[in-house]
Amino acid sequence: MKVLSIQSVVAHGHVGNSAAVFPLQRIGVEVVPIPTVAFSNHTGYGAWRGPLLPPSDVAEILLGVEERGVFPQVDAVLSGYQGGAGIADVIIDAVRRVKAANPAAVYACDPVMGNAKSGCFVAPEIPVLLRDKVVPVADIITPNQFELGFLTGTEPASIESTLVSADLARDMGPSTVLVTSVERPDREEGTIEMLVVADAGAWVVSTPHLPFKANGSGDVTAALFTAHYVQTKDAAVALERTASSVFDLIDLTYRSGERELRLVQAQEFYASPRMQFKAEQVR
Repeated sequence: MKVLSIQSVVAHGHVGNSAAVFPLQRIGVEVVPIPTVAFSNHTGYGAWRGPLLPPSDVAEILLGVEERGVFPQVDAVLSGYQGGAGIADVIIDAVRRVKAANPAAVYACDPVMGNAKSGCFVAPEIPVLLRDKVVPVADIITPNQFELGFLTGTEPASIESTLVSADLARDMGPSTVLVTSVERPDREEGTIEMLVVADAGAWVVSTPHLPFKANGSGDVTAALFTAHYVQTKDAAVALERTASSVFDLIDLTYRSGERELRLVQAQEFYASPRMQFKAEQVR
């Protein structure tokens, strides 16, 4: 399997492609990483250095990859944090060209905007751009519950209302919606959930909720789910594998006391997920 991953890179720490590439490689996926920004560190530190790549530069890198004959081999295009507005058109055009070269390829978009605690942390134009231009051409989207609400103009809370919101998102174009950081009011105390809605049904998985903000964990989640789902065509299995690997990554990081993901130290959890969490079918 080969994934074309269009995301940010950081020198220190693990977000964007600096989070997504290694776990994918560790499960045997070939990755073609395309940078959108090249920062010293993620923006959660409040200070960083390095360039946001002009869309024309990103397009040039993609063109060079296409000229090497790579696009027909690409099984999935993955995109995450979009630093500036112009990059959306570059991603959409790359998806179109990849699908022309390989009609079986899928596009997985992680519509990064913000979260329930912090609100939106991207430029004001990005959420509207994602909703109106990018999400409609995606096959898979992986919003958190907050982002799903923005995309659909709803306030998902319970499983039922989150299913309704996910269906509205599916009506926009994507056939599969993975909702992360689901915090329904009636969940078991000390837990957090992920919900996937696909043509075959809907499943939810519950894991312990660790009191820790793990920058980059969403990027790992989107990457692993996309790869597992494309390979297995089974949303429930992809959800269980992803939940197992990502929980163990976050747990290892939390217990280490470090701020940045212990991405390398957790590598066996990607290659051999413990499968300790069972997905429950809810539709």
